[in-house]
Amino acid sequence: MVSPFDLDGQVALVIGAAPGGLGARAASALADHGATVVTADLADAERTVDVTDESSVADLVAGVVAEHGRLDVVVNAAGVMLRKAYDETSVEEFEHVVRVNLTGTWIVAREAGRVMAAQGHGRIVNLTTVYAERVGPVPESAYYASKAGVVNVTRALAAELGPRGVTVNCLAPGVFYPTKMTAALGAAPERLEWFANRTMLGRLGDPDRDFAGPLLLLASPASSYVTGQVLYVDGGWSAW
Repeated sequence: MVSPFDLDGQVALVIGAAPGGLGARAASALADHGATVVTADLADAERTVDVTDESSVADLVAGVVAEHGRLDVVVNAAGVMLRKAYDETSVEEFEHVVRVNLTGTWIVAREAGRVMAAQGHGRIVNLTTVYAERVGPVPESAYYASKAGVVNVTRALAAELGPRGVTVNCLAPGVFYPTKMTAALGAAPERLEWFANRTMLGRLGDPDRDFAGPLLLLASPASSYVTGQVLYVDGGWSAW
């Protein structure tokens, strides 16, 4: 009996897959379950892409399809964070975060969605955060705004692409440690303890243990009747 998580024969593109991040974990999980995986990032991946540049993204997607003949799964994990007080954040800094996290997600989904709609099937998984519909103790208003936008653009794309057989969902991690993005928290153990205590499970997310399963759910046939949803992987943080 074939597992609903089996990705044998499928082609997956993971954007934001530089070593040390959740994107790299996503790529490994997809490959472990049979997918042919292409990784992309600004650097340190198989292919270089700038998600804020339409032609860069279009060339990437076209290249994957030209090489493999199809595109079944896309994971949008590219993102930046700006930990800075609102009154010290410039308009240029704010717009850069939104451009990468929100507009970049939309550009990738648009290009992938065109291919998947023509195929009549596909899975798009956008990474947002536990802060998509709330804020945390760290001042980062640009990040919060951009990731909240990712949730609603996911719903909008799900509505448009659903009739074409394409699902679009969000994965919303809590604090996973250590990753490239959270490594700096190691200098503040009291902050790590606060984050852990904030969850119902009393611990931080383990990138090697807690991420692959939820990602595979949204990227595989197991979620064929799931679209426009946000799956929080946060130890219960968002349920308080």
